[in-house]
Amino acid sequence: MSNQEFLQKIEVNGTSYSLYNPKLLVNKGVNIGRLPFSIRVLVENILRKMNGTTVTEQDLEQISNWKPWYIDPVEIPFHPARVLMQDFTGVPAVVDLAAMRDAIKAQGGDPRKINPLIPVDLVVDHSVQVDHYGTAQALEQNVVKEYQRNNERYAFLKWAQHNFDNFRAVPPNSGICHQVNLEYLASIIMQRQQGDSLLLYPDSLVGTDSHTTMINGAGVMGWGVGGIEAEAVMLGQPYFMSIPEVVGVHMTGRLRPGVTTTDLALTVTQILREQKVVEKFVEFFGEGSQQLNVMDRATIANMSPEYGATMGFFPVDEHTIQYLKRTNRAEQARITEAYTKETGLFYNGYEIPEYSKIIELDLGSVEPCLAGPSRPQDRIPVRELKATVTPAEEKTVALRIDDQEIALRNGSIVIAAITSCTNTSNPFGLIGAALLAKKAVACGLTVPAHVKTSFTPGSTVVADYLRKADLLSPLEQLGFHIAAFGCTTCIGNSGPLHPDIEQAITDNGLSVAAVLSGNRNFEARIHQKIQGNFLASPMLVVAFALCGRIDVDMEKEPVGLDGNGNPVLLADLWPDAAEIEALISQHLSAELFQHNYAGIFEGDTRWQAMPVAEETTFPWDAASNYIKNPPYFTAFQQETSSGEDSITARALLLLGDSVTTDHISPAGAIPETYPAGRYLLGQGVSTREFNSYGSRRGNHEVMMRGTFGNIRIKNQLVAPREGSFTRKFPEDVEMSVYDAAMQYQEEGTSLVVLAGKEYGTGSSRDWAAKGTQLLGVRAVIAESYERIHRSNLVGMGVLPLQFSQGESWQELGLDGSEVFTLNGLAALEPGKELEVQAAKADGSIVVFTALVRLNTDIEVSYYRHGGILPYVLRALMAE
Repeated sequence: MSNQEFLQKIEVNGTSYSLYNPKLLVNKGVNIGRLPFSIRVLVENILRKMNGTTVTEQDLEQISNWKPWYIDPVEIPFHPARVLMQDFTGVPAVVDLAAMRDAIKAQGGDPRKINPLIPVDLVVDHSVQVDHYGTAQALEQNVVKEYQRNNERYAFLKWAQHNFDNFRAVPPNSGICHQVNLEYLASIIMQRQQGDSLLLYPDSLVGTDSHTTMINGAGVMGWGVGGIEAEAVMLGQPYFMSIPEVVGVHMTGRLRPGVTTTDLALTVTQILREQKVVEKFVEFFGEGSQQLNVMDRATIANMSPEYGATMGFFPVDEHTIQYLKRTNRAEQARITEAYTKETGLFYNGYEIPEYSKIIELDLGSVEPCLAGPSRPQDRIPVRELKATVTPAEEKTVALRIDDQEIALRNGSIVIAAITSCTNTSNPFGLIGAALLAKKAVACGLTVPAHVKTSFTPGSTVVADYLRKADLLSPLEQLGFHIAAFGCTTCIGNSGPLHPDIEQAITDNGLSVAAVLSGNRNFEARIHQKIQGNFLASPMLVVAFALCGRIDVDMEKEPVGLDGNGNPVLLADLWPDAAEIEALISQHLSAELFQHNYAGIFEGDTRWQAMPVAEETTFPWDAASNYIKNPPYFTAFQQETSSGEDSITARALLLLGDSVTTDHISPAGAIPETYPAGRYLLGQGVSTREFNSYGSRRGNHEVMMRGTFGNIRIKNQLVAPREGSFTRKFPEDVEMSVYDAAMQYQEEGTSLVVLAGKEYGTGSSRDWAAKGTQLLGVRAVIAESYERIHRSNLVGMGVLPLQFSQGESWQELGLDGSEVFTLNGLAALEPGKELEVQAAKADGSIVVFTALVRLNTDIEVSYYRHGGILPYVLRALMAE
């Protein structure tokens, strides 16, 4: 069978296009109409790419005959149309590409073989921090500071922009990658020249950020992967994946007045976490979904990593077409509508495909809520908040801040941030927050001095429509001045608190809080001094900022007192939905999007003034503390070794459940007493110039020292002590994780990590796997894994193993002092079990089996090659 049988013509607005139509598979006995829409997109992808070698007729048969459940995983090759990156994860990925150019040159090859073969967009959004806030000058001051801190990294990215094909960089101060992707980069339906015709096909992508799923809200297939997987895709490799189960969420009803899309997203997160949708597609359908526009859907899709799904997919429908028109993509709207209706990818609002499972959700049951204090799935209804979070101990400290007497107490809010693409992509929430602020200002309400306020939209369009509606001013009057166009507080770049506040928290052991319109609130993520972090809608962020404390019943207690001492309730301030919608219709126009995105790749004068090196290979600067040539290819050989059948290892860490990639590879502040801080001090870098772990991801020396470097990580080998510490055996001496790993390496001792459930949840941080590998960890044995981190471990040649059902290191009586032997490595297969022996100091041996979490044949190949990059490099050199 040839895919040419399925090639047909279509005319849109007078232009003729070609397409591969999966509906024509009906001639082969395939009923596409029964398939979930997300699976239909995969069918088209494999049909279009079928060439008899990398993509075969069998692959097409497997996906077009999709089953709701699979006992054994079935692997298919998916070819994403493009790659999206942000700078924290993108810089190390581009560093790897530059290192691969060096490696291929050292072997006598052409370094230009290392070049993206599909479009790659990198948006610089993760580096800016909220150092300055609450003033009209905050934005400019933060951007100046950003360039000062990150000049080396940005010069490197500019080199990449000029020296790699198919690579575009969106410079700093332009927005957040996912919002820029939604509003501008995404085509929904793409086109390219094929022969004498323009070929149409669905937009699809992988991204080096876990929230790449935000684009699912517009009907585009995409999800987060590790940087190393993204590099392979850039270089023309398929993304091999197991055919997923698809969980359908049947939405009915509509949201009640006073309930926001954020409330819905947090509710969906709680429900789907409980339903265990990890490594599954989730697809939303039903009449309730038709009450949600693309911006609403994007908020829900954005949080797919929080509820554990690979995707949270809304198929293309009339709302998608209208969104394209509103965002200055009218021609693309016509193409998208014609193509999706022709190919069976357009949802009419009534179809009910076959799903692996259907979950019912009445939108009318959703109520106002927050999530916290440390997990996005821990939803708390507003009406229950006070009873849930009231501190066990009343403790108050008197301070004088900016000539104001304040009382800092347990439960005080010290950060209130309107932040993150999750919610700033939705004008309903932002205009609503501004109207609430306007009413609060009219009542004479102010924000207490101990609350650090900031507003960091994910797009410059936001500033324009709020300015047009005359709604920036009330936000600014409450201290919510625009401080950046970037991720900031949501990823831990919240900047410092007032020094006196930080000192008071430390000296008095205060438990204070942050409230933000973000998507994650893990321990020590938002700020290392803040223990309680709560996710909420932009409207509630403003309301809690005014209140100044988290332990309040917003339905009954006042937000504050007006100028006459009268109580002002949240209900008095809450904006009317009709007024919000009227303002959106009046001020959100296609012209705003056209204006703001016209020069998106040009950058500001600072970016334009940076010099660029015009060299095929990157001129590494040995003195740089930001960009270093990584060691992955130092001993690279074109031929693979024969491999080994067993590993003998010590345990580096003994961990519990829900260990996040923030725990494994923190992104925020670098403590000066930790190994990474000591290293930088030794390099002559002052503490005030440390910047963050995230900004130094191009320097493996910093990042390997920061691995397992979260100050809140709980290694049971040193319990109850928290932080980056372990015990080195057989001496049984306590020391830093990094120092112990280096001593083990000097002794030639391999390492393992033991963990509980949901290991590696959170961000798609390839450094959580890279650092693990550089510390000498050969295998991780956990009760379960989050999808992206498991893939990243495989991509770095670290073996993910899973305890048998019902077993754990606790159940097996392990304490981490044992010597572990892993047997049967020479005969690894997907889903195979291997034997592990744990020898205790008294001579007894605990024997157990562990499931090999190499899910596909290609993952076995990656592991045998020492990771995905050596695999790809060898393949390129063999051409």
